[in-house]
Amino acid sequence: MNRTTIAHWFQSLQDQICADLEAADGQGRFREDAWERPGGGGGRTRVIAGQHLEKGGVNFSAVEGELSLKAAQSLGLGAGGPFFATGVSIVLHPRNPHVPIIHMNVRYFEMDEERWWFGGGIDLTPHYIVPADARWFHEQLQAVCERAHPDYYDRFKVWADDYFYLKHRDETRGVGGIFFDRLGPDAELSKADLWAFTQAVGQSFAPAYTHLLKRHQADSFTPAEEEWQKLRRGRYVEFNLVWDRGTKFGLETDGRTESILMSLPPLAAWEYDYQVASGSPEEFTQNHLKKGIDWLLK
Repeated sequence: MNRTTIAHWFQSLQDQICADLEAADGQGRFREDAWERPGGGGGRTRVIAGQHLEKGGVNFSAVEGELSLKAAQSLGLGAGGPFFATGVSIVLHPRNPHVPIIHMNVRYFEMDEERWWFGGGIDLTPHYIVPADARWFHEQLQAVCERAHPDYYDRFKVWADDYFYLKHRDETRGVGGIFFDRLGPDAELSKADLWAFTQAVGQSFAPAYTHLLKRHQADSFTPAEEEWQKLRRGRYVEFNLVWDRGTKFGLETDGRTESILMSLPPLAAWEYDYQVASGSPEEFTQNHLKKGIDWLLK
């Protein structure tokens, strides 16, 4: 397996996920923009606006070139040098407030035979937290992780809690999931096994999300719940623009801006000093945006 093989597989993953999401939405179809990066490589950005998926993006990229000093230093790679990066990145913003937002990224980065790694993650951001949904979601991720290594779920679940965290708000982005990065030559598994694990994470996305979409897409909702959805989307925007390392890396390496920012929702809101009502579903959600919750026990 080499970087070309990896990139081709990521392309096929994008194709399969887009087909599954179109089938689940029942109406929307992905629009594709193929693009080239001036410094080398390119990708395919696909965006959908359907009856259940108000805005969703499924991106594939395979870029190469010279890593800038700033980007190299941010990755702890000294002066930098030639690099190659490929992967698939997904964010889906549903129309119904009772369907959660979801994100996934699986990626491979390489500079030379000694400096390469796999990374990725998948996390769920409900507008309204439903413990049974969170438990089911984490059960799917636990199964994927435990097939690769017995410690991976516990390690990567904590990593997700720490990563998908809005420090300035003192709240998690949602109910978490798993996050892993820099699984390279010093990891517990071989490169082939790390690649198999990364593939398994990617393949878990569509079945997990379409299950939750179908469970809640027909739920009734009120204008007040739509307003809450916009406020929660606002928090999502804050994370992506302030804390997300992938966004920063993409912009610092002259990635395609439209593709990088496709993760932002179509509509979001910020209300000054918003306070949730005591005993409300919104308060329940706010009170569960915390690190360290064992969703498998909820």
